[in-house]
Amino acid sequence: MKRDLFVVVVIVGLISCKTKLPGEKLEVSGTITNNTAKVIYLEEIPVATMQRIIVDSAVLNKNGKYLLKAETKEASVYNLRMDQNTYPLTSIINDAQKIIVDAMFSKENSQFAESYDVKGSTASQQMKDFMYSFNKSLQEIYSISRQTDSLNNLSSKPDSIINALAVQQMRIATMVNENFFTAIGKSDNPALTMFELGYYQSTANNPAFKLQALSNEEVNKIVEDISNRFPEHQGVAIIKRSLETEMQKAEGLTGKQAPEINLPDVNGKEIKLSSFRGKFVLVDFWASWCSPCRRENPNVVKAWNKYKDKNFTILGVSLDRQGEKEKWVKAIVDDHLAWNQVSDLMEWNSPVVNLYRFGEIGIPYNVLVDPQGKIIAEKLRGDALEAKLAEVLK
Repeated sequence: MKRDLFVVVVIVGLISCKTKLPGEKLEVSGTITNNTAKVIYLEEIPVATMQRIIVDSAVLNKNGKYLLKAETKEASVYNLRMDQNTYPLTSIINDAQKIIVDAMFSKENSQFAESYDVKGSTASQQMKDFMYSFNKSLQEIYSISRQTDSLNNLSSKPDSIINALAVQQMRIATMVNENFFTAIGKSDNPALTMFELGYYQSTANNPAFKLQALSNEEVNKIVEDISNRFPEHQGVAIIKRSLETEMQKAEGLTGKQAPEINLPDVNGKEIKLSSFRGKFVLVDFWASWCSPCRRENPNVVKAWNKYKDKNFTILGVSLDRQGEKEKWVKAIVDDHLAWNQVSDLMEWNSPVVNLYRFGEIGIPYNVLVDPQGKIIAEKLRGDALEAKLAEVLK
């Protein structure tokens, strides 16, 4: 029975040198031209959550001038947003106490600024340059994709031209990747670096742009580097812990030593997993209330009957509930589970859930342990269980 699983992928990046810590106050001022908005908002985007928070607002005077203020804690991204606009005017980084942002809109389009200037903030200017270069390349890739689609729709496809366009598209994608790492290397601010990496990685995950996304291992290495350079940054620390947890889940338990299990059986006798050392052991996590577990039990019974005399055994670990021991025992009898069964009757609060990391995967769940106590497979169900046992129990 699978429990809800919410996976949050958080991205950070490489940086160099010392970070310039933001001041206790941030002031953002400037002039907005050719826009009918009456109010401008300053939104903070914390590194750890990336959920925008309005920290100040200001009424634009008749000349379009404004002044916004905020208390700053650590390096973060801030959005400037006009009252009637869906998208931010722009984003800035609080690497200075006073930043000036002037923007000019076209009279035909009040949603997007025709141009804007940033003064007083090195990181904000780097962000602007990065986005301009990045988006310009994406437009080129998109244009090539449109040309390629048109050519592919022709009855007689000009393969030489299509191949040339593919090469050109790949060349631009490679350049975008190289420019990304160059920008990361120049960054001296953790918020800017995370913004750049998030911008790149989210786009790279779209196959239409032909960009090379970073692997989990590369991201993990990047996280370690930024954490070492900015150990005081709380947002980075939270992200690092989150990514480490996700990496552990992704890696699974195969190849690791099986954590010890020491729980009472139906008669109250303590049974240890290590007491079966020297045999192959299928540790089967289930519960009497779990319908998918009960439907899977016939497969486990079949495996038991076929391999029980070939240096193989099963240890059933139930996540049944306190006060419902009778239901657990009845399920053992009804499903013909003839092997050792243990449970602390603590359901999802049982320590084995965290030890074997299946809290978000759900049950039924199992691991196959070799005679030396090492996990050699996990999540074996149906035919996969039979195939693995046939492989190792020759």
